[in-house]
Amino acid sequence: MPLTCIIVVGCIGLAAALTAVLGLLSRTGAFSGGLVASLVYAGGGQTGLALLAGFFLLGTGASLWKKNAKLQAGLAEDAAHKGRSGSQVWANGGVASLAAVASLLWPGYREFFLLLMAGSLASAAADTLSSELGVVYGRKFYNIISFKPDQRGENGVVSLEGTLLGLLGAALLALIYGVGVGHQLHFIFILAAGAIGNLVDSVLGAALERKNLMGNDLVNLLNTTAGAVVCGILFLVFSH
Repeated sequence: MPLTCIIVVGCIGLAAALTAVLGLLSRTGAFSGGLVASLVYAGGGQTGLALLAGFFLLGTGASLWKKNAKLQAGLAEDAAHKGRSGSQVWANGGVASLAAVASLLWPGYREFFLLLMAGSLASAAADTLSSELGVVYGRKFYNIISFKPDQRGENGVVSLEGTLLGLLGAALLALIYGVGVGHQLHFIFILAAGAIGNLVDSVLGAALERKNLMGNDLVNLLNTTAGAVVCGILFLVFSH
């Protein structure tokens, strides 16, 4: 194994341990996070790892922002102050990991699979920022299906401010991808993936999760899957 890879994997291990010590992830979450990061680095290189780090930093920052106020209002998820579990890590990073493995198996399509990673993580970032910051800065809240006013913080409830903040998160992930790859058209693909994936998450939240017909981890997994699918379709349609 090249020295650079050894150093990066070592840093990933230290970072995973630190997240557990700080209570950002549970022990299983930290182990899963380290494994996801290692896979993404192996299949997506520095750009893939930067995308994952960008999502983690954005998501963690959004979860911690105004944390006490959200806790007092009953708007913070338990995982935000108990440490996110391994299942939650895989729900958000599992699709990116699969794309990374596919990139290793079919290196000739590395650009395509890296784009799928970016789309899935942009979708996860859009969902996290819109949820965590929307309850703080949103003014009017609507049910995504009925478009009628609804209770802040409920599954499937959105606000204009939260939606825009989610798009900003997706745009930041698209910017990281652009710095690493330098493909301007793909910026639009990733932004679209974040927007559509976030929409899918909200619809599933209103239609199924709110009725206890689907768990949050599965909703997040389908959200990230939608982001990857959107990028994949746009790539196939417009890049040839």
